[in-house]
Amino acid sequence: MSPLDPKRTVQDLKDLRALTGNDDGAWRVAWTDTWLEARRFMREKTDALGLETHMDAAGNVWSTLKGESDVELLIGGHIDSVPGGGWLDGCLNVLAGLEVIRRIKEQYGGRPPVTVRLVDWADEEGARFGRSLLGSSAAGNTLVPDEERHRKDADGVLLVDALKRCGVDLDRMNEAHAELANAGAYLELHIEQGPVLLDMDLPLGVVLGTYGVERHAFKFVGQAAHSGSTPMNRRRDAFLAAGKMSQEIYDLTDALGGVSTIGSCVTRPGIVTSVVAECDITLDQRHLDRQALTRMYQWAVDASQRFAEEGGVEASTEVIWRIDPMPFHPELIDMADEAVKGATGGLSHRLPSGPLHDAAEVARAGIPTVMLFTQSLHGISHNKIEDTKEEHIEMSVVALDALAEKTMAWLLAGGASR
Repeated sequence: MSPLDPKRTVQDLKDLRALTGNDDGAWRVAWTDTWLEARRFMREKTDALGLETHMDAAGNVWSTLKGESDVELLIGGHIDSVPGGGWLDGCLNVLAGLEVIRRIKEQYGGRPPVTVRLVDWADEEGARFGRSLLGSSAAGNTLVPDEERHRKDADGVLLVDALKRCGVDLDRMNEAHAELANAGAYLELHIEQGPVLLDMDLPLGVVLGTYGVERHAFKFVGQAAHSGSTPMNRRRDAFLAAGKMSQEIYDLTDALGGVSTIGSCVTRPGIVTSVVAECDITLDQRHLDRQALTRMYQWAVDASQRFAEEGGVEASTEVIWRIDPMPFHPELIDMADEAVKGATGGLSHRLPSGPLHDAAEVARAGIPTVMLFTQSLHGISHNKIEDTKEEHIEMSVVALDALAEKTMAWLLAGGASR
């Protein structure tokens, strides 16, 4: 009988939910007391398993099972959540990884052929200070401390002070890059957070990579005028130009297979009796292909200028944030597909990830990476109704375990250097 016990993972998840959640959802927000309690919960389990555990300079927690080889297989995720979030987002990754390491330790008598490490990345969500992938970007050596120093939460607490309270110095966070020195591969399991697998009635899928993101602010400036006395053909309506642009963006996005979201719209003077003088919108665009993403963004800029000119208003744009698409490793994708089919009786599907994940930062650092998705009921995440069937959670643990075994063999055979 295999020492792997997926039902134990389900129970661990339920225990964590009882410890750090309530009727309004999960509250494991990074750098808060509840998050620290969740980490103590994990530490008790890694200590009981006899793993060497420490926190790095970025606040990421590493638990290591030393192997015959110094080459490392990393299995990771994040235990933090958004406020009032779901019971599985993030923590499924680390608790499933814990179960896989339990199996590996028992099967290999405590000394596997390669070193296996479980990582709980710090502040994947960015829920409190607005900076996602904080710990993993530091490990990837892409964090720029001066760009984060100004960040405050809703109560005015500075990020640097919240970090210090938890034993982290912002200016030393990139020292966490040393943790990746011997990494040979990285695996991550996550709930899908969307409806693709649900709509296909599939329990598991293999992730091709994470979308690139273009995030911009657009400003349209027209002229305020009386809403009753100004004829339609004499108006310089900033909102009208923004609205026309928005519809065109959505049409092109759909044609290219990406996603675009007008996430906010603010008008001034913002009263019912005035034509809109100023309209500010934010645009989030995502695609797995860099060329397609670039085309989507350029189309948006061109459309803003065209409709602004047509309406007698001015348009400008400002970059909020951008990140390139990150495809995952093709050999690991194939192995993940085999592992999923083995767990599901031959069913698998390959799909991109719209949400960002720590796996993208690890891949960006040059580490061969792949992710598995398990179906999300309702296609909903970042919400207290987030859920996944228990049998699908158990299948995902089986698939992650099989993928870990395949990846260890791959690393022993030379891995990406073959």
